[in-house]
Amino acid sequence: MRIGVPTELKTDEYRVALTPTAVESLTSGGHQVMVENRAGWGSYFSNQDYEAAGATILDQAAEVWAESDLIVKVKEPQDSELSLLKSGQILFTYLHLAAYPQVAEALCRSGAIGLAYETTRLPNGALPLLAPMSEVAGRMAAQVGARFLEKSGGGRGVLMGGVPGVPPARVAIIGGGLAGSNALRVATGMGADVTVFDLNPARLRELDSIYGGAITTAMAHRADVRAAVLEADLVIGAVLLPGARAPRVLTAADVSDMKAGAVVVDIAIDQGGCFETSRETTHSDPTYILDEVVHYAVGNIPGAVPRTSTFALVNATLPYIRLLADQGLDQAMVLRPELAEGLNVRDGRVTNDAVRSALE
Repeated sequence: MRIGVPTELKTDEYRVALTPTAVESLTSGGHQVMVENRAGWGSYFSNQDYEAAGATILDQAAEVWAESDLIVKVKEPQDSELSLLKSGQILFTYLHLAAYPQVAEALCRSGAIGLAYETTRLPNGALPLLAPMSEVAGRMAAQVGARFLEKSGGGRGVLMGGVPGVPPARVAIIGGGLAGSNALRVATGMGADVTVFDLNPARLRELDSIYGGAITTAMAHRADVRAAVLEADLVIGAVLLPGARAPRVLTAADVSDMKAGAVVVDIAIDQGGCFETSRETTHSDPTYILDEVVHYAVGNIPGAVPRTSTFALVNATLPYIRLLADQGLDQAMVLRPELAEGLNVRDGRVTNDAVRSALE
């Protein structure tokens, strides 16, 4: 199979869909891999690294798209790429169609096949291709939250761990899944006073057994979440409905009533955001202030650490890419049924129920 790796075009996106080692794994299996010139530059992989692994370097994105049966990417196609989609071509990437309906429309018009990392789901509900980036985003959320709590970042000037005689920052994490639990790990490591909310009592028990008295766990009842948010210095939104638009867990009124200089970090922004006041930002312009509250809503948080993120992503995606290349889409879905959950668009229509409902 002919596999293409375009350079990522999303603002401040420096990840790449395949490492040279992954390319070698595919080319040694008889597949042709075409990598756009400098596609790996942001993650410190050179053209020479890819050529040594057996890839062909192409100068133009249009060539990569035109010559490939399977396109592997990190982020959803940007506006300039939508016209490059072609009928029957498989696009395997993070699509987040609920937040980017124009991409869904372009995929349907083109006849291309949209296979999404974020909705590839195992029978136990696990999301194996979303997991590594959720881990990175969660850890980054606490890290950037601490930075923007500093006065120079627009925040209240609060140190996450406090000092003797001065209390630590109060942190509320809404969502105890993979992203939320990784945010929890870093925030508690910094010494913050953390409360984590979730709708699943079993999940709260798991977190309590890990951290014991070091954290507070609470059911995500609306009134309790609001009360905690109004006292918080940092709020991290980490809720997820696979394929669907993220639920709103904070209203504009909630944010308006927060303390001046508090910080909100919306990890769910690439699924539309879980705070009513969220709008997508970039790494080069990551925050804005609304009602005296600092908002961080970068749509590709793991892109801040592209080399770490690229390795983590490819560790998860390569077995599926190899299977698609060896067997084709239909047989790959038979062998790994979770790929059927990842199928978002085929034959000009949206096939994933959650995505379709979100787009209606």
